[in-house]
Parts: sequence; C-alpha cells; structure tokens
Amino acid sequence: MYTFTKGFEKFERAKKVIPKGIYGHLGTAVHWPVECFPPFSEKAEGAYFWDADGNKYLDFMCAYGPNVLGYADPDVDKAGIEEIKKGNTITRPSTVMVDFAEKLVSTTAMADWAFFAKNGGDVTSLAVMVARAATGRKKVILVNGGYHGVAPWAQKKGANEGAWEKEQSNNIYLDWNDVGQVEKAIADNKGEIACFLSTPYHHPAFGSQAMPADGYWQKIRKLCTDNGIVLAIDDVRAGFRLSMTGSDNYFGFKADLLCYCKSIANGWPVSAIMGTDALRSACEDVFYTGSYWMQSSPFAAGIVCIDKLLKLDGPKYMQKIGKKYCDGLVELAKGYGYEMEVTGNPSMFNIILKQQPGQKNWSFFNEKDRALQIAWTAENSLKGVYLTNHHNHFINCAITEKDIDFALDVADQAFKAVKPKF
Repeated sequence: MYTFTKGFEKFERAKKVIPKGIYGHLGTAVHWPVECFPPFSEKAEGAYFWDADGNKYLDFMCAYGPNVLGYADPDVDKAGIEEIKKGNTITRPSTVMVDFAEKLVSTTAMADWAFFAKNGGDVTSLAVMVARAATGRKKVILVNGGYHGVAPWAQKKGANEGAWEKEQSNNIYLDWNDVGQVEKAIADNKGEIACFLSTPYHHPAFGSQAMPADGYWQKIRKLCTDNGIVLAIDDVRAGFRLSMTGSDNYFGFKADLLCYCKSIANGWPVSAIMGTDALRSACEDVFYTGSYWMQSSPFAAGIVCIDKLLKLDGPKYMQKIGKKYCDGLVELAKGYGYEMEVTGNPSMFNIILKQQPGQKNWSFFNEKDRALQIAWTAENSLKGVYLTNHHNHFINCAITEKDIDFALDVADQAFKAVKPKF
C-alpha cells in the first residue's frame, strides 16, 4: 500500500508560494480522496511515472493525453533536444516550422494549412476568431458539457470566477446528437451564427461519453454548408487516437477547421489549428501570436512523433490495448456483482462503476452513486495503477499486454478491497 509522506511535505511548501499548491486540472481538488493520490511526480518513462516517494504507477491518464508514444520517448526527445542546441526561441522562426506544417498537412485529410500555438485552448479560441473573421458573424454553437479550454468565452455561464457572463453572451448551447436543436438554433438566429464547434465525439468530464449517432455529422456538415457556418472540430483530446488523418475523417465528414494539441508531439508543447483554403485569408487577417509559439524544438519533436505513430499505426494499437483493458474490467466487475460501464473509443475510454447493474440514471453528483467509483479508483492508485474517477482515460503506445495483465490484477485486488463496504 503506497504512502505519500514526502509528496505531501512538498505540497505544504507549495501552498505557501503557489495558489492552491497545485492548480487547475492537476490540482488535488480533483483527485478524491486526496490522501490516496500522489501530489507530485518525480520522473516518468514509457507507460509509467514515479512519485516523490518513489512509488511507481502504470498511468492511464497519460498526462491528460500528451503521452501517446510513451514518456521520454528517446527518438522524439532526441529530435527536440538537438533542436534546442540550435537556439529554439529565436528572433525569426526556424525552417523546421515549415517541415512540421507540411507533415501535418500531408497527414490530415481536411487540411491545406497549419497554424501553431501552445495549448489546445489557444487554437480553439483561434477557430472561433477565424470563423467570425470569415463570416462577419458573432454567434457560436457549442455542445452542452463540451470543454474547449479556459478562455473566458469557453466557460459555462456562472461556472468560473473571473469569467463574466457577457463573455459567453454569443454562445448557443445545445445537446449532443440532437440535429433538431441545431436546425432550430439556425432558424432562430438566421445569418448570425459564425461557427459550430464540437469535439468529434462527446467526452465530458463527470459523465458517460457518447459517439455520434448514425448520420449525425453528415447532417451537421450539410446544415453548416447550407447556412454559411464554419464547422470546427476540437480534436485536442481525440486527435491521433482515432485516426492519423483527423477525427472528422474517421467519422466520414470534412471539417473546415480542426484543432490539435495533446498527441502531436508526445508532450513537447505545441498545438495546431488545421484549415481549408477557403479560410486561409480569414486566418491571415486575425492577429494572434505568442512569444514561444514558434519555438523550434516542439516542431522537430512533432515530426518524429507523427512518423513513429504512422509507422506503428498507433491508433490501431492503442484501440486494441484499450479494448483488452476495458473488456477485462467489465468481466471483473460482473464477478463482484457490479457493472462497469465503458464508453467512448478504447484508446480514450471512460469508466463508470455502478453498484446497481443496469442503472440508467447514475450521476457523479449523487454522493451515493459516486462513492463506489471513488473508493475503487483510490484502491487502484494505492496499488500502482493511476486512474481518475471523473475524467476520460488514455492509452499510449508504450502500454503492453503484460502491463494490461498487471492493471487487471490490481483492479481485481481493488474490487476485493471495496466489496465489503459496497
């Protein structure tokens, strides 16, 4: 059973000099119970990381997605480090930026050009700006429960201090998979909607994931085309875990804009928005930049990352390994009288553990519903398998079948630990 003495000693120091000690999505406030999860990491390699107390974890969060080939991949990191030696952040960009753009454009089915930034939220914000520049309109359709970063416009009304409702006043929130709501929104706001922005499939925190219904994206594509609306896909999480050609291509339609981040450079800091020729001039008209957005090292790392994923057929491998784990969890849960609901793609899955098999109205915000989920997840962490209890999980190409066997053995131990209480 793991303990975290050194980690929490460092956390107490952190709280004195850093707001919350650890903030945002990596903060202790989103890992329950706090005492069952390590506050800090010390190092990482392949599919594993080690915490400040020397405990080792098979990591199914993959740094919330960027670890796609395995931590500290030697080929990717060598390329990035060699580029750093040349200068990295210079007054004028390196030509490796052009090489990386060409690599992404040739890989992504819908793309004619690429524009680089650092975070996923940088490029989703740019997608909205480009759509507005192209159409001269203000309003944006978003899916309820979707997440597109921490910019004030992307926050839910009243959900975050410091983000005024005025900044979300042009957002139209609709339910996932409901074409009728989209049709009505377009009719009610005729000539006012600039953009429809959504993830390729629905992967909210605190709930089940959902795939697009048959024909959903084809209908949305037609509605956007017929009404002069830019169709933008937030592929920040799912990118390169469904397909190397873009998740829009995976689901059989063509986006106008597509946003990448997490998987494109295996943890080196870079994001990209991909676009069609029709929106090139609109992107050129938007002034949008950052001091570190044209750093050369992430571009060099990204080229090697994409080449390795293509050679490995990374999406296919991750889906195979993820399915082995998810199928195993379902069978283990059944043996203890529970139901493990698995949703999403096996390479980026969500798991919900239910005390009552067949329960349809499970809610993380119901304390009784989530109690088993929290307890079981904590037992996994204390035994060396890192999961969260409210967010989708990720697979990377360094996870082996032997690792999955270990993870399922730990899952079984966790079920045994919680069964007397639930």
